[in-house]
Amino acid sequence: HAIRNRWHRLQARGEGEKSFLTNCLQTANWLAKSLDQRARTILKVAVEIVRRQEAFFEEGVSALRPMTLRMVADEIGMHESTVSRVAAGKHLACERGIFDLRWFFTQALAATDGGEAHSATAIRDRIRDLILAEDPRKTLSDDRLMAILRNDGVDIARRTVAKYREGMNIPSSVQRRRLKSAAAS
Repeated sequence: HAIRNRWHRLQARGEGEKSFLTNCLQTANWLAKSLDQRARTILKVAVEIVRRQEAFFEEGVSALRPMTLRMVADEIGMHESTVSRVAAGKHLACERGIFDLRWFFTQALAATDGGEAHSATAIRDRIRDLILAEDPRKTLSDDRLMAILRNDGVDIARRTVAKYREGMNIPSSVQRRRLKSAAAS
């Protein structure tokens, strides 16, 4: 708007100045349209994430659903790479905290009964909770954690349990037992 006002004041000036100001006005208009388009794209992606992960916002991490970039891209009519770029470095603030948009994209683990798949992030959270609640004298092995999760309907291998546990920097059951008995002494 300021450029237009200046344009009108300088109309009597030379053609070089008019050309320069016209170019500046076109660039400013292009920038404003680009920023508006970017904001609308970010909003589309965020709204779809919230729609698909509604249970998370109501119940917490345990209710997080598997979701891929492709699912969101297909739903909002954009390319998967566009959704990936839009989610990069963006955060969503809600009552549960501030989350990187990419955090909501999580792999699926099959259900043992063929039902709805489980989110890998929700499974990691469940493993952490089980370990935090374990009896210090009877730490849960990866095999035992696998059995508990399978009993809860998650089709998971012992090696995947170990990988998730290690990824959260949680020691093995033997190491946890030693640490907890040393702390009790």
